[in-house]
Amino acid sequence: MAQPLSTEQWMHRFWTAKWIAHPRAMPNAFGVFHFKKELAIESPPSSYVVHVTGDNLYRLFVNGSMVCSGPARSDPANWNFETVDIAAFLKKGNNTISATVWNFAEFRAYAQTSYETAFILQGNSEAEYPLNTGTGWKVIMDSSYRPLPIDREALRSYVAVTSGEIVDGNRYPWGFDGSEGLNLPWEDAKSLWYPAKPRTYGTDGNWQLVARSIPRPLEKDQDFASERTGYIKQPEFSRSFPWQFPARTKTSLLLDQGTLTNAFPQLIISKGKNAIITFTYAEAMFDAKMEKGNRNVTDGKKLIGISDQYISDGGKNRTYSPLHYRTFRYVKVDIETKEEPLTINYLDSRYIGYPFEERAKFVTNEPRLQKIWDVGWRTAKLCAVDTYFDCPYYEQLQYVGDTRIQALISMYVSGDDRLVKKAIDDIAHSFFSDGLTQSRYPSRDLQVIPTFSLWWVCMVYDHYILRKEDAFTQSKLNGIENVLRWYDERMSSKGILGPLSWWQFVDWSWPWVDSIRVGGVPPGVSHGGSSIVSLQYAYTLARASELMNAYGRRSQAVRYEQMAKKIAADVFRLCWDYDKNLLADTPEKISFSQHANIMGILTDAVESSRQKDLVRKIMTDKSLTQATYYFKFYLFEAMKKAGLGNEYLGQLKPWYDMLDIGLTTFAENPEPTRSDCHAWSASPLYEMLSLVAGIMPAAPGFKRVLIKPNMGSLTNINAWVPHPLGDIKLNINKTGRQARIVIDLPPGVTGELEWEGNVYPLTQGRKEFNL
Repeated sequence: MAQPLSTEQWMHRFWTAKWIAHPRAMPNAFGVFHFKKELAIESPPSSYVVHVTGDNLYRLFVNGSMVCSGPARSDPANWNFETVDIAAFLKKGNNTISATVWNFAEFRAYAQTSYETAFILQGNSEAEYPLNTGTGWKVIMDSSYRPLPIDREALRSYVAVTSGEIVDGNRYPWGFDGSEGLNLPWEDAKSLWYPAKPRTYGTDGNWQLVARSIPRPLEKDQDFASERTGYIKQPEFSRSFPWQFPARTKTSLLLDQGTLTNAFPQLIISKGKNAIITFTYAEAMFDAKMEKGNRNVTDGKKLIGISDQYISDGGKNRTYSPLHYRTFRYVKVDIETKEEPLTINYLDSRYIGYPFEERAKFVTNEPRLQKIWDVGWRTAKLCAVDTYFDCPYYEQLQYVGDTRIQALISMYVSGDDRLVKKAIDDIAHSFFSDGLTQSRYPSRDLQVIPTFSLWWVCMVYDHYILRKEDAFTQSKLNGIENVLRWYDERMSSKGILGPLSWWQFVDWSWPWVDSIRVGGVPPGVSHGGSSIVSLQYAYTLARASELMNAYGRRSQAVRYEQMAKKIAADVFRLCWDYDKNLLADTPEKISFSQHANIMGILTDAVESSRQKDLVRKIMTDKSLTQATYYFKFYLFEAMKKAGLGNEYLGQLKPWYDMLDIGLTTFAENPEPTRSDCHAWSASPLYEMLSLVAGIMPAAPGFKRVLIKPNMGSLTNINAWVPHPLGDIKLNINKTGRQARIVIDLPPGVTGELEWEGNVYPLTQGRKEFNL
């Protein structure tokens, strides 16, 4: 018998299994399908490895137990498959292997791409080939599912997540995943004619298969209506189960998870034939003015949100959970019984998220900072499952501007760069004919923000500095050149960018303009002369120059470096207002913003001798267009660069304000905000470690470290940062003007400590200083 192949080998050969589908279903219509195959085993094997995927999404079961779900979001040209060993689920005798596959068609999330509804399972070796999809697989169309469209007018917002569902238990094929389903109207699954193939092989497109590069999501049960995590609003209901609901009644329950979460509600009910149970999910409740106010307050407010609905068939211990996870703090459960009383045996939820491990530590004598840390980390975790996304409730789209900040948080707090690399790859897959990336990807709706293409270049640079994987970085260099060429072609003879197309988003500081369907765009973009975007281009050129130099493209490196310096100098020449001592947004010097001056500092367009005074000015001058939470990340980087890191802690008032109004994650914008959970606002986690503790890479791959603390009024810090070779540990205790500093570096790591203007060498292992 031939030797088993590895997952890597299956990425480079045609599969012997066939894609299968329902024989009569329209390939791209809304539908939910169940596939199954019976497998007889004489004795349970020690290993039984299969490779599996589906379009749009699937869940794989063995003998009624869910084994895995997927695939990780990408696009048909990079369609992910999972490799899983199902041996632990197999038993002697007959086994049922089944899968639920669904396509929500026009009701699917914008982040969900698709070719057509289909499923495939490939055995890893001849021993597992009997399970290959093709001959012997059965399928049934599940007629119990209907879409429940999102009421966008009620939400008054852009919503891009999957719509809700209506499931009629009277029509559900109970037992499809085990022996109970033997009498269901199964049909032979149709094998699709085109072969399953790896990426870049074959004459046809469809799905080009790549192995999942990230771990499967963490899923865990969590209490829903308990004293620990929430409450039932109606006092007449006990917190203990079961709950009884008489016939012909209507009841509304309000459940509070206590904190925002991503989860699948899990319901177990009995009887209650034709009872209608509707779940409506919300981050917060709204008052009569459609304002959220304090998130802990529910009195006098209403809940508006995305809904799922289940209709009971009257059976015993029936389980219901929606196909898609939902984001919520509050869940309104509306129960309408018909002719039979209903029993809710149990109701909880199952959390889902990327399996980040919190390896970093940041503990100080200021307890409020711990709250910022905890809420920030929750925010970051809720914005990551199988991609990063801007916000879990409204969009779940991987925007580059958001993702750059999320990636830095991930590497600093967890040390895990697998989702970072996938994000960089995802965006690289989105290049289109203009030479730019899309602003967000994967996405079935084209959107282009050229400034986000620049941030993608910076993401590649950030990963190079913190991890330095040569083959990975080198594979992105041509794409970097394409992005920078697009901007180079739009430089004016004055040395500043001319008119720019697409959506040149910088920050939500500038208003939405409905006539052109954009917002967040500074002056000077449409007609040319934007100092902000020109300096972002220069900022990116400087980083690209380092990358090109590191990988032998020296002439390009020199050119990029010279261009960055020239643009910075020309922007200063054209836009510096000597009366105001500020960079203007355009050469006309009519409007001024924090953003232009932040970028002036980060690019050295403003000389170093002016930078401290400039930072202090833009932090206090309220006449300037102010940065929102997103661009404050770059404000804090400018403070760090200008040597004003000790003033950072005084800039956290907006985050404390969010805590004061009951937010359990950090929001998209200052009030009134749309999204209560937006990962770009979790940036204080990164700044606490890189700015307050001052732990920064001093060479590519973090081979050297610079520790330059900015403690402000703090008297002690205990901080850890995960490093590819171990953990960097820092402990500082100050008494008056004296400080005891203890630093531990992993093997092979050296660096420097900079403290009050003095520099001290660091070697691997422990070093103690009394300064």
